Amino acid sequence: MKIFQITRDNSQWSSGSDSDSKNPDLILCFGNKEQLKQSNGYDYILKTYPKSAIVVASTSGEINNDAVADDTIVATGITFEHSGIITHKVNVKEHADSYQAGKSLVEKFNKDGLRLLFVLSDGQLVNGGDLVNGLNDSVSTIPVVGGLAGDGANFQSTVVGLNDDIDEGNIVAVGFYGEKLRVGAGSKGGWDKFGPMRTITKSTKNILFEIDGENALDLYKKYLGEYADKLPGSALLFPIAIQEADGTEVVRTILSVDIVNNSMTFAGNIPEGSKVRLMKANLDNLAAAASDAATFSAIDEPTEGDKLAILISCVGRKLIFGNRIDEELDAAREVLGDKALITGFYSYGEIAPFSTFMKCELHNQTMTITTISEL
Repeated sequence: MKIFQITRDNSQWSSGSDSDSKNPDLILCFGNKEQLKQSNGYDYILKTYPKSAIVVASTSGEINNDAVADDTIVATGITFEHSGIITHKVNVKEHADSYQAGKSLVEKFNKDGLRLLFVLSDGQLVNGGDLVNGLNDSVSTIPVVGGLAGDGANFQSTVVGLNDDIDEGNIVAVGFYGEKLRVGAGSKGGWDKFGPMRTITKSTKNILFEIDGENALDLYKKYLGEYADKLPGSALLFPIAIQEADGTEVVRTILSVDIVNNSMTFAGNIPEGSKVRLMKANLDNLAAAASDAATFSAIDEPTEGDKLAILISCVGRKLIFGNRIDEELDAAREVLGDKALITGFYSYGEIAPFSTFMKCELHNQTMTITTISEL
């Protein structure tokens, strides 16, 4: 497997090693929404690599091999020696709901020889929890990873694309096939819990109304104190942990607040009866979680050729780290090693198992890492 990476910054494309490869099998393109639209933006990738399968997503920050950046485009080309890929796309607007869209997308793939499914989804029109349920109901034996596209900290609209079809509502998947393909996946949050364990008593999918019989928004404001006046933006600093029926915990963050209905809309479903606790940030623990995610994604077997690491982290983590954001990239790099080429982006939701052979989950406020290489 051979990999190269090129980046666009200040309207100029700069190439990395092996950038003269004109026919990679796959290009992963992550970029600022406005930069993608500009002349010499995403259109440059389409024109330069007309024979490649190209998947693209708008972001809330880009991760290139060396640093975290804003207002750039990162394109990573992969050429396989022993493996292959297949790509498919659906649009949520053409299906009854996000669950059906996810189910329909997976059903397009031949499962024979499928080793990994990488999914990029619109981050505003798609219910990420329902999407993941649809994915899981259609495939359960291979890792499913990916993320929801971003739009900086604006939460207005996102775009995802396959080749020249880039639009709102798109969900794209890449199926990786081959006996010599080796993949690993991991996810970790690193947030500190505080306050008592509580129970969701009234909710509709991802809209929360009551916790322990009390209005959830009022309760949230009480715990946030001085940060309450800055909702919903300040909610990125205080996500909640939901304990699922099997005892695992996933993190959920607020997307919007409805003052009229006294409700909060989260980036994933909040089922009634779920146990929840508030969480707060500790930068050292968040960075350590990136290291743990890299450890979970490690491939034990010795492999040949290049190794790719796809890092998808949450916009909330980026806002909390601020100018220390490179710390979580550095923590992951220390585990992944210098021979891994890194790409990725900051998202509105992460799709990954906690470790390679578990079912995928929708995460918020986590670092997820997928590693790909060949024997």
